[in-house]
Amino acid sequence: MARIVVIGAGLGAMTAAARLAVAGHRVVVYERGGTYGGALGRVERDGFAFDTGPGLLQLPAVYRDLFVKTGKEPLEKCVELSQVEPAVRHVFADDTAADLPNASRAGVGEALDTALGEGAGARWSAFMNRAREAWDRTRRPLLEEPLWPNWEVLAAREPYPSVPFKRLLRRERRAVTLSEVGELELGGDPRLVALLEQFALAHGLDPRVTPASAAVLPYLEQTFGTWSARGGMRALARAVYERCVARRVEFVFGSAVTRIVEKDGRAAGVELADGTVVDADFVVAGVAPTLLDGMLPGTDVRAADDVPARSGLPSRLTVFLALSGVRPEGTPLRTVLHSADREDELDRLFGERPGLPASPTVAVLRPDDPDVTPDGAHEAVTLTVTVPAHLEVTPADVERVIARAEAVVPDLRSRLLWHEVRTPADVADATGADGGAVPAPALAAADGTLLHPSNSTRLQGLYAVGGWAHPGGGLPHAGMSGTLVAGLIVEGPEFRGSQ
Repeated sequence: MARIVVIGAGLGAMTAAARLAVAGHRVVVYERGGTYGGALGRVERDGFAFDTGPGLLQLPAVYRDLFVKTGKEPLEKCVELSQVEPAVRHVFADDTAADLPNASRAGVGEALDTALGEGAGARWSAFMNRAREAWDRTRRPLLEEPLWPNWEVLAAREPYPSVPFKRLLRRERRAVTLSEVGELELGGDPRLVALLEQFALAHGLDPRVTPASAAVLPYLEQTFGTWSARGGMRALARAVYERCVARRVEFVFGSAVTRIVEKDGRAAGVELADGTVVDADFVVAGVAPTLLDGMLPGTDVRAADDVPARSGLPSRLTVFLALSGVRPEGTPLRTVLHSADREDELDRLFGERPGLPASPTVAVLRPDDPDVTPDGAHEAVTLTVTVPAHLEVTPADVERVIARAEAVVPDLRSRLLWHEVRTPADVADATGADGGAVPAPALAAADGTLLHPSNSTRLQGLYAVGGWAHPGGGLPHAGMSGTLVAGLIVEGPEFRGSQ
């Protein structure tokens, strides 16, 4: 039985802790904050409850597997999950609206034909067929296996089979970036392009430079579906925490790790803020890079495979709205309100004039969930906008976001009881990430700039878990990173992922 210290109580860290405990190890989690969940935090006030992190779940199979492997009660016995229908309503710049069904690629095509005109669905379906090829080629190395030592193969090879377009007296042209996929393969329809680019934007990626391999993002959502949890995604964090406790994982909250102890060239424990030294055979770090760097000053341990360091990732601005009045019947749970000026939005997110655009893309979450409101005569609404990291949010910025939401939440102003705001600075305080940056999922191609450092590190016995390690950000990816770290510790370097 090994002694294992886990730093941080995010979803990836707790996934690793539960699996390691079931394997017979003694696991202690040290969390500098007062609760579990990491990015999956909670805001509660006057009977209203809001998730501070993702409000929806994709690939619930990741957590179903965790609960099957760590106990008798399945995930659905611990968390009430429901498929969202429709999966999303998109409201485009010309006010066209499209309700896309959940986990039905054929249904998505039909909905796009109805909303955008004949042929739109066929173009999108053809694109999704090519996205499936990219998914098939990258699913295992990017999600289910430890990062390959020869990761350069993933970095150099574009898995998306772009369509060649012949041009008179010139070389044929193929889409290299996600924006070029929209331009060349989706006919340049601004609404289809906005739909495609939103999948990059939501993860803080610039579609103008993001490789075509990002086609796996819409494929994942539209093929495997989107799920909500009663009580919000915080319920998932609570269920994973309770599974850890049931497996005798020990949690110590309000206890910051300040240093990773190194002895004879390997991790040998941690030092806490009060000076206590805790011995360990393995250390699992589920923290942001800036925090981990401070625990081993002067030593670059994260880039075990020399994956290029990721930088420039945006943050999130979230506005929580407490509304009086009943949620109207037939209201979609999620609405994406697209920007009227996408180029301005991208320039302000990724260019040299950072700031909130005049017309930001806003994701509006309106759950039909009695557990997040004081009673049926109220509604809890969450507005989320991708913004530059380090952005100093002003009251005018918040008002602009709320004003945008009025287009899809009728009578918002007259119903508004109060609102609270979560800025990039709040994200930074909660996670330790520089400027409140939010990690994106790992993607192939792009010379490896969209990969994440491997879970193994340069320091023997130290492993990295969570969104800043392979396979990157997002709830399913966090669970996968915990699975990979547990496998590497239990089975050793020869571990090659689940079969």
